[in-house]
Amino acid sequence: MNLDKQERIEACIQELASLLYEESDKSQLTDLEGIEKTVRRQVLERVSPEIAIFLSKKRQEQKQVNPEK
Repeated sequence: MNLDKQERIEACIQELASLLYEESDKSQLTDLEGIEKTVRRQVLERVSPEIAIFLSKKRQEQKQVNPEK
């Protein structure tokens, strides 16, 4: 991965982390266990599904461009 992409990813992650923090139950962020559970829940509920949808759409686009595969 080139440096520009890596920096962009890091900037997006920081922005996402800030947005998810705003929506977090701050009372759960008092220890490492609470932080881990909060992060895991947010990734499973909000982040992973969006990535899966994106990748699924990309696969469908590839199938339309290369129908023989």
